[in-house]
Amino acid sequence: MATESSIMDSNSFKEEYTSMLSPQTKEMIDRRERYLGGAYRLFYRKPVNLVRGEGGYLWDADGNKYLDMYNNVAGVGHCNPKVVDAVTEQMKLLNTHTRYLHERILDYSEELLAMMPDEIDKIMYMCTGSEANDLALRVAQEYTGGTGIIISEEAYHGTSALTSGCSPSLGAGQPLLPNVRLIKTPDYYRHGGTAEEFTAWYVSEMQKTIDELNAAGYKFSCFLADSIFSSDGVHPNPVGFLKEAVDVVHKNGGVFIADEVQPGFARTGDAFWGFARHGIIPDMITMGKPMGNGIPISGLAAKSDVLAAFSDKLPYFNTFGGNPVSIAAAQAVLSYIKEENLMEHCKKAGGELLKALNEVKDRHPQSVGDVRGAGLFLGFELVKDDGKKTPDKDKALDLIEMLRDEYILTSVAGHYGNILKLRPPMVFKESDIDWFASSVDKCLTKIENK
Repeated sequence: MATESSIMDSNSFKEEYTSMLSPQTKEMIDRRERYLGGAYRLFYRKPVNLVRGEGGYLWDADGNKYLDMYNNVAGVGHCNPKVVDAVTEQMKLLNTHTRYLHERILDYSEELLAMMPDEIDKIMYMCTGSEANDLALRVAQEYTGGTGIIISEEAYHGTSALTSGCSPSLGAGQPLLPNVRLIKTPDYYRHGGTAEEFTAWYVSEMQKTIDELNAAGYKFSCFLADSIFSSDGVHPNPVGFLKEAVDVVHKNGGVFIADEVQPGFARTGDAFWGFARHGIIPDMITMGKPMGNGIPISGLAAKSDVLAAFSDKLPYFNTFGGNPVSIAAAQAVLSYIKEENLMEHCKKAGGELLKALNEVKDRHPQSVGDVRGAGLFLGFELVKDDGKKTPDKDKALDLIEMLRDEYILTSVAGHYGNILKLRPPMVFKESDIDWFASSVDKCLTKIENK
């Protein structure tokens, strides 16, 4: 499983890493396996027992403070007081479902839709990004009359039967649906051409993939994509390349579903939504995770005519989707993003972080192939010292383990698991750039000198 290469299963702990674990940690791992089963996985060879969070930081049971460089769920910071207060106050009043009238959901819907293109004018609520993507795929199939789905090579879109079958990043144990085809990862670093040549290549790949679906007897329905291609290894550039591919989608009668669970809500710094960086107007937008800063809430926003193909004949009800407590959290998140001007902060802090990591790259040309990103969403790619841009997964895994010992948390992504995926809470402080960059520099030096 490429995008979860830093995750170890229980047997790996027992067979290879037991000697480095404390008795308390070993006992907790045994209890997890006993009660939770083998499907659950842990980060790190030496797992972290976290007990508290605040802003961009986390603390373990021994009182050690960690810099969180990975958690986009707590987008406005761990235990954000504004979110905690909003949830607490609403919980004291009422928590119920959407079959009763409630003003919060109407106020929030109006405010959120105002942040989207005018063509997107309807919204529905769920609890998870998986549910939002599942529903979006069903809507796309109703609207187009087709079943064929295109996703990227290392996409992750959810855990339902439908969305897990559209998530190659889950690995070989999770087969893709027969009506799914993969479009190649938009890897500008390895393409080597101009922005125009790269865009033309990706457009041709889109048409070729659509043709493959139709030839196999699956009428093309939709292209579902995370606009920063985070699980593929974070591929934000060149800006605008994705729009021309989406134009091909529309010319072939399909719809574009923008999965904004990771790039949305101001994180890229250039725009509030990842798709907006590319000048795209999607047919549907799915949201989740950072939408409620950890409180389960997700959404599907859509053009009226697209959604009507589904909603006019099929009812949809989600008991907890859009409940007042979750909506209160979402309102507080959106308000905080605006009040604290987090989009501009992401752009500025992300630019400084990118600059610092490029300086690290310059000091370690034998290990670092590329540093790329938009706002506070960066990819740091590790390669072998062979001049061929050969991915180096082992080096990436060693690096994240060593960073863990420097009290920095992150993980990897991409087909080869050789790219550090960096997406800290958006309240990340510029004063922490040196902590992170100097630690990466120090760890790479140790790796290279082994």
